[in-house]
This record gives sequence, structure tokens and C-alpha cells, in this order.
Amino acid sequence: MHIMEQQKDWYHHAVMYQIYPRSYRDSNEDGVGDIGGIIEKLDYIKNLGVSGIWLSPIYPSPMYDNGYDIADYTDIDPIYGSLADFDHLIEEAHKRNLRVMLDFVPNHTSFLHPWFLESKSSRDNPKRDWYIWKDPKPDPANGASGSPPNNWITVFDNTPSAAWTWDETTQQYYMHSFFPQQPDLNWRNPEVIHAMGDVLRFWLQRGVDGFRIDVLYYLLKDEKFLDEPENPKYRPGIDHPNEKLVHLYSKDQPDTLKLMSYFNAVLDEFENKFMVSETYVSIPETIKIYATSVRRSHAPFNFHLIFQPFEAKAFKTVIDEFQTGIQEHDLPIYVLGNHDQSRIATRLGGQQQARLAAMLKLTLPGVPFVYYGDEIGMEDYKDLPVEKRKDLFVEGNRDPERTPMQWNADTFGGFSDVEPWLPINPQYKNIHVNKQEKDEKSMLSLYKSLLRLRRSLSSLLDGRYLPVAIDVEHVFGYIRAYGNEEILVLLNFSNEIQTFQLPYETKLIMNTYMDTKSSYIKKYSFFLRPYEGALLRVV
Repeated sequence: MHIMEQQKDWYHHAVMYQIYPRSYRDSNEDGVGDIGGIIEKLDYIKNLGVSGIWLSPIYPSPMYDNGYDIADYTDIDPIYGSLADFDHLIEEAHKRNLRVMLDFVPNHTSFLHPWFLESKSSRDNPKRDWYIWKDPKPDPANGASGSPPNNWITVFDNTPSAAWTWDETTQQYYMHSFFPQQPDLNWRNPEVIHAMGDVLRFWLQRGVDGFRIDVLYYLLKDEKFLDEPENPKYRPGIDHPNEKLVHLYSKDQPDTLKLMSYFNAVLDEFENKFMVSETYVSIPETIKIYATSVRRSHAPFNFHLIFQPFEAKAFKTVIDEFQTGIQEHDLPIYVLGNHDQSRIATRLGGQQQARLAAMLKLTLPGVPFVYYGDEIGMEDYKDLPVEKRKDLFVEGNRDPERTPMQWNADTFGGFSDVEPWLPINPQYKNIHVNKQEKDEKSMLSLYKSLLRLRRSLSSLLDGRYLPVAIDVEHVFGYIRAYGNEEILVLLNFSNEIQTFQLPYETKLIMNTYMDTKSSYIKKYSFFLRPYEGALLRVV
């Protein structure tokens, strides 16, 4: 039996590493990261100490949304390689006991997908109902096309009725929650459901270990397609423009969870597969997903820490509420960074803050996801020239957090021997893997140390989360407890030394400064330096 098949429920102890393939490693000198480049770096990934990789989309795509506009769900885009290359990646990853997860993007296809080309060819095409088509509202003043069917807006373009594009050939509007080049599938059509189930099976049969489901909460729309009310709490210039409306009908529909059950059933046709879902919803709604899922190998991302102020109280409130609401067998997945968010070191204010976040992320319960480059403290390329940007989402441009991986101090940072598809952050000369591998106190060394501890301590793998009351404002503390083993995590969210009392005696295991200077003032007292995190054993 293959070694990967012997590890039942591998995901319970997993740490996953997210790779943005275009930016990871270019193996064929065309300036674009590819599957061959990922294979080259599998030993690095293994030595980092993670359990597997999650790949952002590698399917054929015209790249209007960097691969999230898929033209073929069952192939590999030539810029990344071929299906044979992908099979080789699976083989090489599994040899190293690394799992492979893919992005599953079910809400929409590319406007060049054969399904959509058929759907738009005529109103009586068999695939017409695979997408969402609607007649215009009668409005002579708006010309022959009339008005869009309702006032829904998109994530990327928030002018009124922006979620609809007129098709001159068939004289109807089609709906798209994102760019016009990304028409939404009609998930109320059973044929769509079955076709997408077959997509999952295609990759599972090739050895894929799981999926991350993109924008799950957008899949179903209210069947009446009513106008959405304006949001009275919307703050122009502060809130995301998409929050202009209260999205009662265009997403977050109650029966979305029925589709989740279908995805679960497909994965259950195979052994030992894992699935996570992208759900930007409230904490109670996130908890509800766990409660309604009979499959314990499915978990929704919890994004709430990304949007909290960097304060101990704010983080403690969110984590305590979430941990109190879920069941003991549920798998939390706290997210601090990904391809859509400003990098941790930039968003939180610096490298010391990013080190603190690393200790938090790798000592909380559940399955941590590490975004490539965070393990060396990569930062946003804030001054990325406008003319060099590729992301069409202008208002929330995501290129600064998607720049090429910084491997060494060579001309293009070891990513490629030619100019990369997206400029490399000039910081690569000081922040790169090669340098940090030689520094026992580097960010990379911190990640490796934390991951080794996570694997070796039962309390960090399976322990309960126990809140701890700390008598100073800026310190967040919690215990991970398993049997008689109790590990205390202390995190100083301020730029000042914090001194406080502990109710028990402890022994220092490690700190984010990677030294031994954190010490007791007296038996039950402790201090933390600015933005220091400490891991302690309760004696």
C-alpha cells in the first residue's frame, strides 16, 4: 500500500503551504512560475516542516483574473506545464509524504469556456440554463437593451447594476459576481451540479488529496432576483465598495449548504480527502457550517483575524468566541494571509509583528495555512509601478502581495533567469531564503522551530484551547492542554515591555526573538519585550 494511503485523517495534524504558482519558481526561463519549479522546491517545502501544498489555479485560462477565470476545469494551462507534469508533481510530492490540494472554482467560468460559448450561442441551446440569463427591465430611455434585471453589483465594479452584461446576440443579460469575463454558473441546474462533481472526481482520481473551494457563499442566488437594499452603515472611503448594498439575495443563501453536502459526498467516494471552503461570513455563520456538515474533513476558513486591529483584546475576543462555539471534533482554520490580502509583515506593521503572528498561527488549534514567502517575512511591493501591474482589480490591486518568491540575492531573486511576469520586490536583496537558511535567528528559522515543536508536542497537535486571563492590556495568552501537558502561549501586541503575573510556575521553551533573554523577575512573574511571543511549559 502506498505510504500516503496509510495515514488516516492526515488533515487533523496538517500544516498547509499555499503556493501562487506564477510566482513561486520558473523552471523553463519564460518568466512565469510553473509546475516544474514547484517540483524543484519540494525538498525546501519538506524541510520547512509543512504537511502539504495548496496550489492557486493552474487550469487553462485567459487570465483576466489571474487564473480564477477557468476555460477548462480538467487540464493544465500550458504556462504551467501539462497533465503529465502535474502527475509528476503528485508523484514527487507523495514520495516526500507531502499532500497536494487544488483550488476548486465553482461559482463561475471564463467567458471563453466551451460551456459558456454554447450557452450564449442561442436561447434554446442545451447549455443555456447552465448560466444565469435574464430579460431586461422595460426601459425605452435606456435603449434597445432596456435596464439590467436588478441593481446587483460585483466585487470588482460597483456601479449600479454592474453584475449584469448585455448580450447582443440573444438579447438578454448574463450575471457575473466578478468580472464580465467570469459569468456565474447556475447552481440551481442539476446538470451543472453533476458536471462539477465530475470535475472533482477527475482530479481525485489523479491523486489529489483535497480542495479549497473558492467563494462558496456566492454559488446560489435568490430565485426571485430582487433588488438589494442600500446599506445604511456604509462608509465611503472606509468600507469595501461592495458593501454599498446589503447582499440579501446575491449570496449567502441558506440552501448553499446543500451544495456543500454534495461536494462532501463526492469526496467520500474516495478515502482520506480534505476540503476547506472560502467563506467570508460572520463567526456564527462560520460555526453553522460546521454544525450542518456531517463530514469532519471539511472546514471553512476563518478570516476574522485578518480584519481585526492588531490588538491583544481584539484577537482574544474573536478567538475565544470561535473556540467556544465550535465542537471538540471541528477543525479550526484561522487565516492571517493569502493571495488576496496584504502580506502579514506589511499589514501588521513590521517583521517583529510578523514573528508574533507566526507563533500565534502555529500554536492555535486546527490546520494552519502558510502563504508562500511569509516564512521569510516577505512584504508587499508597495511601490510596484502601475504600468507593471497585472491585476485588473484596480481599486484593490493584489499584485503587491503576489510578487515572485525571493530565493536568493541574484538578479531576479532566484525565481527566474529572465525578467519575471511581475517585478520582484527590491527587498529581495536582504530578505531571501538563502540568507535566512544560514541565520539561526531568522524568520525562516523561527518557522522551522515552531513547526518542529508543533509536530513534537501533543498539546499543540490535539490539545484543548483554554483562555488565560492576563492582567495587562496588551498581552494575549492561552493554554493548549493535552493530558498532563500544558503549553502556555504569551503574545505581546505592543511596542513596549510588558510585565505581569502568572498564576503558575512555567519553564521557557522558546520565544520569537530566538534567544533565552525572556526570564522571570521572580517565581510567578514574567516579562515580554516589544512584540515578543513566548512558548512556555506549565510546571
